[in-house]
Amino acid sequence: MPIPDCYADIRPYQDDEVAAVLERVSQSDTVHRALLKYRLPMLPHWLRERMLPLARYLLDRQLAGVNTVHDFQMWMEGWIERLLAKTATAVVVRGLDKMTPEQGHLWISNHRDIAMDPTLINYSLYQAGWPTSRIAIGDNLLSHPDIADVMRLNKSFIVRRNITNKREKLTALQQLSGYIRFSLDQHESVWIAQREGRAKNGIDLTDKAVLKMLALHGREHAETFAATLFALRPVPVCIQYEWDPCDLMKARELVARSKYGCYSKEEGEDTRSLLAGIIGQKGTIHVDFGQPLTDDELASAETMAAAIDRQMRHMTEILPVHHAAVRLLQQRFACYPDVDGGDCSRQIQDTLWQRIEGEAQDVQKQVLIGYAMPILLQQGIEQ
Repeated sequence: MPIPDCYADIRPYQDDEVAAVLERVSQSDTVHRALLKYRLPMLPHWLRERMLPLARYLLDRQLAGVNTVHDFQMWMEGWIERLLAKTATAVVVRGLDKMTPEQGHLWISNHRDIAMDPTLINYSLYQAGWPTSRIAIGDNLLSHPDIADVMRLNKSFIVRRNITNKREKLTALQQLSGYIRFSLDQHESVWIAQREGRAKNGIDLTDKAVLKMLALHGREHAETFAATLFALRPVPVCIQYEWDPCDLMKARELVARSKYGCYSKEEGEDTRSLLAGIIGQKGTIHVDFGQPLTDDELASAETMAAAIDRQMRHMTEILPVHHAAVRLLQQRFACYPDVDGGDCSRQIQDTLWQRIEGEAQDVQKQVLIGYAMPILLQQGIEQ
């Protein structure tokens, strides 16, 4: 079924738009430079610049048979396989066997990485033989036209965040809510994060404002909150990275906010975080699909948020690096003396400390608290 024109400015690209978009992407030197840097990182910059015509030729050849969104995702799948082979020790996926792929679901996950969270959802679905999902992504990440093109080719739709006028913001949220409902009504799954922005402190909490946004479309049609959310078939998903490639960047931001009360992002910082999350080492990755939420849990935004948070904590796995972080907090900062840090090897402690050794003490401590958070939460301790 064609997507109504009222969603044209936020929806993913459709099959009849693929050829024109790929023509733009294949002619972009920014894309060619990024591919060369990824594939040949040891080459000096001047030599990569001379190889731009070759990169353009090879990309044109690879994209020659790509005519639809599905074709593009199949082409991307090869890149993602190679990426994960380089940056992850393993990807462990659990829980999909409890559901069937015949109908769409609203996947509501925690949010730790800008690009990899939805990528891993779709990778997990594809590997299990499920259809991939449409992806909600903030417009702050689409300031570069090439990134916007690639993301929208990959079934991403736009969440407009940079709106200050209240009336315009409400209109944008109603449009977003309507598009998500339209997608689910067409049996297309949708991924959305449980909150705006990543959980930089390691505490995954669902923002009730996100849930209320999802209900806006139903409210326009005199549906109750419960009836609207039931129609979306929401399922919590927990994503865990053994090692967070952006851990230091997140800790520096949190420390700055604590010291100065605010934090101003540098130009292009979101893009740098996006790229760091993609190419950085992640260790073992866990993707856990939870249980569909029940009628009682969907009674209100409050009960729904609490149910999602319970499942997130239940699915969170305690890893050796979490134990190592507790041990280092106790040894280096005399923090949490009564917390049981469990067992972990000296090697993991040394690896974690080497990661942060050159940082200021408050940044070191914040990184360790982030890694220790699953244990702190399990033992009833929060920041």
